[in-house]
Amino acid sequence: MTGGIAAGKSEVLAAFARLGAATLSSDAVVHDLLDEPQVRDNLLERWGGDVAADGVVDRGRIGAIVFDSTEELAWLESLLHPLVGERVAEWRAGLDSEVELAVVEVPLLFESAMEDAFDAVVAVVADDETRAARAGLRGTELLEARSDRQLPQSEKATRADHVITNDGSLEELESQVAELVGLLARPPAGAR
Repeated sequence: MTGGIAAGKSEVLAAFARLGAATLSSDAVVHDLLDEPQVRDNLLERWGGDVAADGVVDRGRIGAIVFDSTEELAWLESLLHPLVGERVAEWRAGLDSEVELAVVEVPLLFESAMEDAFDAVVAVVADDETRAARAGLRGTELLEARSDRQLPQSEKATRADHVITNDGSLEELESQVAELVGLLARPPAGAR
């Protein structure tokens, strides 16, 4: 699953989970990786002590660095993307054979050319006004700057196998996700 910033990917992922899918957020994987000593050491070597005062990585400071410099962003992505890919593969391999549907949220799915690693792609879209309001509510700064490094929502929707429009109520969203679960879920191993 992919989509633009503040389109509601996290809420869609939560809906998939409520409806029985195994779920994983690549953003959560990145947060976990930033806490690992080896990754933290690489960040300190590259950017100095300001990025990890008291040994704790300052995600806001990292964001300020990478969204101000395409070179620094490329460096960070070259460090993290392979590690994220490994974690996603480990997670998938560890799923029980009875899991009927597994959903991984990957905001930069197309941008990182990972779409072929999945059986189907779901794009979550919302109108720009709704996205800006959501981003403001959760304190997301630089929505425009961060969006500029992503494909437009319209292209993500065109390239996806399925599209969820997240402009309405939570009930409407849950209904769309439930319909997709019915389409995407496979019967458990051994079932007819």
